[in-house]
Amino acid sequence: MEDLSQYPLELPESDKPMVRFQNVTKRYGALTVLDDLNLDIAEGEMVSIIGPSGSGKTTVLRMLMLERIQGGVIYVDGKPLTHMQQRGRLVQASEKYLRQAREPVGMCFQHFNLFPHMTALQNCMEGPVQVLGMSKKNARERSEELLELVGLIDKKDQHPSRLSGGQQQRVAIARALAMRPKVLLLDEVTSALDPEVIGEVTEVIKGLVSAHNLTIMMVTHQMGFAREISDRVCFFFGGKIEEQGAPADLFDNPQRERTQQFLSAVKSAD
Repeated sequence: MEDLSQYPLELPESDKPMVRFQNVTKRYGALTVLDDLNLDIAEGEMVSIIGPSGSGKTTVLRMLMLERIQGGVIYVDGKPLTHMQQRGRLVQASEKYLRQAREPVGMCFQHFNLFPHMTALQNCMEGPVQVLGMSKKNARERSEELLELVGLIDKKDQHPSRLSGGQQQRVAIARALAMRPKVLLLDEVTSALDPEVIGEVTEVIKGLVSAHNLTIMMVTHQMGFAREISDRVCFFFGGKIEEQGAPADLFDNPQRERTQQFLSAVKSAD
């Protein structure tokens, strides 16, 4: 069993990123998918994660929302997410603790995952009412504000089947934001979209960052999207961060051979 005494019970204000992965390891059986990952995401930062299939990039998001880890600690807003305090030390988090600790984190999936029998407005209202215990009146007001923000207030009474892919993705983003997350995770949110509607989703995400001071972690295969929208890009390879930096630096002047090979292969595929 891992010695957790090296990890603080909470991060001090002087050293408190919005998200911290500290020595995080994730395994599936004998396969190590994330290997001793250390990564800080500042409040309000937009970080894109790129890399070949199997490099561990989507697993980074899943550790925050869906799965447990086998080593290290993840902190969100200074508090441990994967562990909880017990008698002055950190122990593996209970399911109840995990549900509460994950409340500041929202996630948008590649294939939207909207409820097909609900309208756009009802999709956005469901979480605040059922999970946060918000009144339907307040949930409706919040949801309408967010649908306005993503440019879809005129579609609020439409079911997902009546919306385009880009519109469905914008509803999914509004639904995630209705839970008032501090951290928004975007998993390949443009990969199922036609190229002409990627721009509209890009503009929506840019607007959300400035309007809500959101911290965003995004996994994407689309390098142009990552370049345009990110403050920082992390290239993953073999469960580790091979290289990271500002988009212009990483895309135009990659320092590591594996990064160069990956970007060259992506450019050739385009």
